[in-house]
Amino acid sequence: MLNPNLDQVQLSKEEYERYSRHLILPEVGLEGQKRLKAASVLCIGTGGLGSPLLLYLAAAGIGRLGIVDFDIVDSSNLQRQVIHGTSWVGKPKIESAKNRILEINPNCQIDLYETRISAENALDIVKPYDIVVDGTDNFPTRYLVNDACVLLDKPNVYGSIFRFEGQATVFNYEGGPNYRDLYPEPPPPGMVPSCAEGGVLGILPGIIGVIQATETIKIIIGKGTTLSGRLLLFNALEMKFRELKLRPNPIRPVIEKLIDYEQFCGITQAKAEEAKQQMEMAEMTVTELKQLLDSGADDFVLIDVRNPGEYEIAKIPGAVLVPLPDIERGEGVEKVKQLLNGHRLIAHCKMGGRSAKALGILKAAGIEGTNVKGGITAWSREVDRSVPEY
Repeated sequence: MLNPNLDQVQLSKEEYERYSRHLILPEVGLEGQKRLKAASVLCIGTGGLGSPLLLYLAAAGIGRLGIVDFDIVDSSNLQRQVIHGTSWVGKPKIESAKNRILEINPNCQIDLYETRISAENALDIVKPYDIVVDGTDNFPTRYLVNDACVLLDKPNVYGSIFRFEGQATVFNYEGGPNYRDLYPEPPPPGMVPSCAEGGVLGILPGIIGVIQATETIKIIIGKGTTLSGRLLLFNALEMKFRELKLRPNPIRPVIEKLIDYEQFCGITQAKAEEAKQQMEMAEMTVTELKQLLDSGADDFVLIDVRNPGEYEIAKIPGAVLVPLPDIERGEGVEKVKQLLNGHRLIAHCKMGGRSAKALGILKAAGIEGTNVKGGITAWSREVDRSVPEY
């Protein structure tokens, strides 16, 4: 439990009215509300998780909120990132979040960090705050946030989401486990698809983000049992919660300093390998593909390696669906061989990454091909705007 000097914390008449439903809760009361006002919380990210937790932390009366984000609001965010509105598309997320927070609670002090959190700035950003809430969506940043919290002895309220499933816990609190006890080693790059590739139920981050906000408030007021030592798993399709026990690993490495987390997670190496493959791989632009299609040439086969659901949303005329997972399993390789029948191969996906991976697998099987740069996203933007962009 945090121990601020509550003698210096006063509530205004307006705040007594605003927080009246808290004040009459015996577990919160006047002391608890003063603790909330005296507390400072840093939120890393204002996306799916950051949106609900910032809204509820502000509404609950947290006195100081720090927000770290360097992204802008995109229309695809609005399905789940409820702190942002349509009028903020194309504008900085942290400004959008600040605007919405102040509408909910003008008493809240808001610190904005419009930057990518890194090993160079993390300790300086984290240090002034009592609690850190991790709303990020990638492994390098999660390890970075964890290690910064360990070095500075800050509780780390963790959450993550994917498709219909989410998880939450509290790391580095009262001798409990930290993120490295859950994931001693990062998964190989590309093993876990992003939300942009795998999708996510819009409501899911609301549920997990509110759980994170709940844990944060419990830590501040010192009531209830936190999720420290327990990993809460949620399945939205089955509407089921379950728990796994977490314990500190006695042989885990001692965290002595922040490191290069892109390299630790294999991202640097993967990018270098991807760049090498792209240099060796034939490519064409969507404009060149359009010219080829318009010419009536019939000496090529265009395959689309996205998932069937994506193919239903938008497609390039003439493209044949051969999903990347099928190619990875081998059955798709045989299908491509049958489709080609002596013709040359052209492949595309959403933005070019998965089709490059598919062509790498096919090359190992003796099939050369050409990748479409930018995929169907570039096609929608540069060739045919009637094709939906998702």
